[in-house]
Amino acid sequence: MNLLQTLPDFLAYFASAIGLFGLFTSLYVRLTPYAEIQLIRQGNISAAVALIGTLMGFALPLASAIAHSVSLIDMLTWGGIAMLVQMLVFLGLSRLVPELEDGIAGNTLAHGVLLGGASLCVGLLNAACMVY
Repeated sequence: MNLLQTLPDFLAYFASAIGLFGLFTSLYVRLTPYAEIQLIRQGNISAAVALIGTLMGFALPLASAIAHSVSLIDMLTWGGIAMLVQMLVFLGLSRLVPELEDGIAGNTLAHGVLLGGASLCVGLLNAACMVY
């Protein structure tokens, strides 16, 4: 039964992480000027690649925050920082590559790979920088 002693902590962290992940996804799809979910339903590979790269770019530092945090509040704080960083990746890249919006909406795979890849790379760096 010792194995189940940490079950409440697992459930609290897991539920919080799923909540943060859902919140991030909801905020991110509202931030972008194109409708990712609708585009993906229509078969837009560029939108799918961009979104999954961004979600992975958020999940990596969130996982790092879970693994290294000293409390649930600490994990939520670092999860919020990871959320902000991913939002800034999109805003910065959309300024550097102004045709990104039309490219993703128009299913130009290069734009989706660029955004998804950049989000994933920054997420990996973000996760590594979360030193406690």
